[in-house]
Amino acid sequence: MSDLDPIAMFSAWKQEAILGGEPDSDAMSVATVDADGMPHVRIVYLRTLLEEGFVFYTNYESNKGQQLLSHPKVALNFHWGSIDRQVRICGHAEKAPEELSDAYYADRARQSQLGAWASPQSREIPNREWLLKEVERVEQTFEGKEVQRPPFWGGFLVRPESMEFWMGRTARLHERTYYKRESGTWKQTLLAP
Repeated sequence: MSDLDPIAMFSAWKQEAILGGEPDSDAMSVATVDADGMPHVRIVYLRTLLEEGFVFYTNYESNKGQQLLSHPKVALNFHWGSIDRQVRICGHAEKAPEELSDAYYADRARQSQLGAWASPQSREIPNREWLLKEVERVEQTFEGKEVQRPPFWGGFLVRPESMEFWMGRTARLHERTYYKRESGTWKQTLLAP
């Protein structure tokens, strides 16, 4: 692993988190901003790590989907308490290639596929019973058929512009290694804790 390849470093740290017993090594915070500049943050799961960046999946019509399509600057954060490490990522989000979204969707459990069609994510609904009836309706629609990926559902690829690797140390003298993409290459610096 090169010192100037933060994606490879991320992959190595994530593997250490798994070996260290981290229960949700794929869990990441995703921060976006709305049209008024108000920040929003939520936990989602990293589903694919590419050389180009980080991929997660959602309903494009959800709040996060609409925020990313309108304002593609995004921040991600992974925290692995089991190994006392954290990775912060800032970059730009774009829709993932359709074939990547199709392949991931095809591997999902059928109930999750149906749920993607049934749930108007982030929209107000009258009650839970309404949602369960919507799932039943969608089940009937696809009875005996393959559930195709909805056109409003797919992946976002976050292309990192900066990545910070934080490692907890005694006396709060933590290690912070910062990578910034400049002219297509990564520049590495150390930050004070």
